[in-house]
Amino acid sequence: MITAHYLTKTFETRVPKEGRFAAFRSLFHSEYKEKRAVDDVSFQIDEGEIVGYIGPNGAGKSTTIKMLSGILVPTEGEVVINGLVPHKQRKQHALQIGVVFGQKTSLWWDVPVIESFKLLRDMYKVPEDRYQRNIELFSDILGLQEFIDKPVRQLSLGQRMRADLAAALLHEPKLLFLDEPTIGLDVVTKENLQQFIKEINSLHKVTVLVTTHDMHDLEKLCSRVIIINDGRLVYDGSLENIRHQYGRERILVAEFERDVPDVELPWARLVYREKRKQGYAFDRFETTAADVLAALSATGYPIIDISIDEPDIEDIIRHIYRGGYHGEVSA
Repeated sequence: MITAHYLTKTFETRVPKEGRFAAFRSLFHSEYKEKRAVDDVSFQIDEGEIVGYIGPNGAGKSTTIKMLSGILVPTEGEVVINGLVPHKQRKQHALQIGVVFGQKTSLWWDVPVIESFKLLRDMYKVPEDRYQRNIELFSDILGLQEFIDKPVRQLSLGQRMRADLAAALLHEPKLLFLDEPTIGLDVVTKENLQQFIKEINSLHKVTVLVTTHDMHDLEKLCSRVIIINDGRLVYDGSLENIRHQYGRERILVAEFERDVPDVELPWARLVYREKRKQGYAFDRFETTAADVLAALSATGYPIIDISIDEPDIEDIIRHIYRGGYHGEVSA
């Protein structure tokens, strides 16, 4: 579906001059420096995959998406999507992609949502029967009927995002780009949109590329993530593999029947206490929760409840951003 080979995008930026008459001197002689926004990035995404493309601000995510959508021409390397080169075959490529930006809308601001849908139907030359079928499907899943006759400017953020998703999928694209699709939404609306994306992916095998800072989106939608930092690909693989390498430590939380003194264990360390609760961190590859619990039970202090805290994926990803991934790039 998507094949990117050694994708690179370089921009030239003017170096500002300093001192007296700097602006005047710049008229006759300007110096430029190169900035590699995307540097030698390669990956392949198969049809029907939902992949998270993530990284800190300025990492090169948006530049990559613009090359994939045909807006920007790569400086080096190549990208082929469903047999097309995006920047060379823009019109054909535009017919096979849908795009949703969390803070922008593709709908017409002052006209009812249904009129925007009709305009998009005509632009993409969607047959009437297919258009009606999709409108009914999206209305059922997204609840469009409650606002489909309202102007876009009167919609809440959650309603507009639902309308934008429907608009992006009316022509049944093979590939959907989602840029921060749930930003600013409440928990219920987020879950509804996530469920819709998964259903459309299952029904139509739509390939989805998600850029987001919301780790909850990643865990709900994506089994695979591609991480980019400073323009370079630093990880391409499963979320589970990241947890395996960086999420070794688990915490067993034990609640005792009464206040007890701190307990020292051979395979775990006490990391916090709160009233009658104590939390013990242990390496999942060196011992098990059962062993830690057995050691606690052997102290004779009565335990009334236990729970296991797993490592937070957001903390793990943040750790990779700061220090880099120390395993294989592809996993």
